[in-house]
Amino acid sequence: MNLVDAHAHLADAAFDSDRAVVLKRAREVGVGAVICVGETLAEAERILALAAEHPILRPCAGLYPTHLEESEADALLEFIDRNVDRLAAVGEVGLDRWKVKEAADLEVQERIFRRFVRAAIRLDLPLNVHSRSAGARAIEVLREEGARRVLLHAFDGRAASAVPGVEAGYFFSVPPSIVRSPQKQKLVRRLPLECLLLETDSPVLGPEPGSRNEPANVRISARAMADLRGIDEEAVLEATSANARRLFKL
Repeated sequence: MNLVDAHAHLADAAFDSDRAVVLKRAREVGVGAVICVGETLAEAERILALAAEHPILRPCAGLYPTHLEESEADALLEFIDRNVDRLAAVGEVGLDRWKVKEAADLEVQERIFRRFVRAAIRLDLPLNVHSRSAGARAIEVLREEGARRVLLHAFDGRAASAVPGVEAGYFFSVPPSIVRSPQKQKLVRRLPLECLLLETDSPVLGPEPGSRNEPANVRISARAMADLRGIDEEAVLEATSANARRLFKL
């Protein structure tokens, strides 16, 4: 089965010593694609190089929402335009009200986010969205801009806050930290299976705090989701894989 890790940071230095081994373990448990997100221009460039070496990686380019320099956004948007045929998604991009607090900074953050949303729509690329402590507002912005192909990764808001995203046809991906997160468990119980994907957010959000996470752990997410919903794990694997193929056009 070609499972998809819908959000992972495989360009991270945490994998420099054994990246090939990590990806081999992923393939051994059925992972056929890892959506490899970036946070800066330098990382986007590195991801393209790594994807050429490891075809399981599907490259993305984005600006992490704590980066508030318009010039950085300019450079990344130019990069995305030049490499659109090589990218699986725009991401990660989004809003973050956990690290960014000042009103003026939040205004800049939202303006940059909207620029990436508009670029993704224009280029017909999906968005891989970060929304820490800003889930409801991120969904509002996405709907205001008319975004249709959207993944909200590791959504940390209330399940009720996710409902407008579900209504808009957005997807929500679930990391292995669901095994220790009552919030993620409530989300999975509430949202329809048709809008759920698997992710790891490697190297973070693993099943144990502080442990290095990796794409093979999507199976942990799947087992937890099956248990919470009272369905067979195979049903979760089939549905989430189909959802990912539809979103990313794999």
